[in-house]
Amino acid sequence: MDAPALPGLAELRGSARVVSLPLRVRFRGIEHREALLIEGPHGWGEFAPFPEYPDEEAATWLAAAISAAWQPPPSALRSAIPVNATVPAVPAADVPAVLARFPGATTAKVKVAERGQVLADDLARVAAVRELVPTVRIDANGAWTVEEATAAIEQLGELEYVEQPCRTVEELATLRGRVDVPIAADESIRRASDPLRVARMRAADIAVIKVSPLGGPARVLGIAEHLAAAGMRVVVSSAIDTAVGIGAGLATAAALPELHHACGLATSRLLLDDVAEPPAWTAGAMLAERPVPDPAALSRLAPSPERQQWWLDRLDRCHRLLAERPAAAV
Repeated sequence: MDAPALPGLAELRGSARVVSLPLRVRFRGIEHREALLIEGPHGWGEFAPFPEYPDEEAATWLAAAISAAWQPPPSALRSAIPVNATVPAVPAADVPAVLARFPGATTAKVKVAERGQVLADDLARVAAVRELVPTVRIDANGAWTVEEATAAIEQLGELEYVEQPCRTVEELATLRGRVDVPIAADESIRRASDPLRVARMRAADIAVIKVSPLGGPARVLGIAEHLAAAGMRVVVSSAIDTAVGIGAGLATAAALPELHHACGLATSRLLLDDVAEPPAWTAGAMLAERPVPDPAALSRLAPSPERQQWWLDRLDRCHRLLAERPAAAV
């Protein structure tokens, strides 16, 4: 599917709504998730690159929002998507309360290597999760060296896979040759100028792909096809999206030819409030639906005028960058 023509800035600004969603627990160093939503002929799209991301990187997130709102969703091959619980870097005693928000989940992703914590904290948290959920995967967000990752994996017990244990593709390739646990790549794909390099270097077994950072559902499905051809399995995940972004992720997961693992698309349950009711949840799976924002929620969740203007200014800059890119890259 060809990328949609770039809408004019006035058209994007005309429907733009900025929201700030409170989190139940601190996650990735934030307590509120901000996003700018836009409405197009095929529904709503989400523009929500993290504030520290440079405009050149953030512009791809805008391309994803435009793709979701100006293109029809991909053809679905399944109606329900198995999803994992997500456990932030909380104390082990808090794990049962976190998992209670994910009824029926049989897989949990556990955050480890949090700044200010030590391996003993990770071991306790993973052990607490394992008492309640049979399948455990961990995510280090690239915080370990190869040596630290090797030592941690030896102590953490049976794992479905280890997500982004080290920062660079080269480190992932080295670690993969040292351990038996499957290695998954996240940042090495979504924040890379060449998302397929990890496959060429045989640096990971699994690709964690996120719709917004990679430019939208159509582009993600193209990348997933190349990764699968290289022998990598694909997991669709979220970047702590609003219900709008979750809908785009579910539509993408529904269109994948194969789905071997639970997807990381239940992160709405880490939010105290959202722009819409998340898609229906049953037996550890979510229906592949696209929620529509509630006008009352859009008003309730609007941040200060200064933050709204910050996002509109960012929209202007990223739109300008997209206008300078070749049409195929938008």
